[in-house]
Amino acid sequence: MGGRRREVGMDEWGWGQLRRWLDRRAALPLGPLFCVIDGPTRGRAWTAPAVRIQMRRLAAAAGVRRRFAPHQLRHAHAVEMAREGLPLNVIQRQLGHANLRVTTVYLQAIDSGEIINAVHARRAPMMPAGVGLQG
Repeated sequence: MGGRRREVGMDEWGWGQLRRWLDRRAALPLGPLFCVIDGPTRGRAWTAPAVRIQMRRLAAAAGVRRRFAPHQLRHAHAVEMAREGLPLNVIQRQLGHANLRVTTVYLQAIDSGEIINAVHARRAPMMPAGVGLQG
């Protein structure tokens, strides 16, 4: 996206999904990785508008009632990684952001209740609270 080259990590489930696509892609004409699979433009690049249309169809078929855009999947991925406890700099690198501020925008979807629960679940500090106050 955005014409930039990115290197990202992928778990075994993701590789499994990609392997299935790669097997199917091998039977199509030489061209871009993500392409049209049927019709007169078979093997040509799958355009951004076509991706949006297909994703909206799939979302509607899955019962998603809210407006949906493929870019929301990046935001959801960032939130899931944060929920799993990955450090912010790892999330930043996975998303390909040069600026950490951009990554924090992606994490705005974490609601207040989740933040409160996370703080409540923290372990007690290892040193007394007054240690830093003694001079």
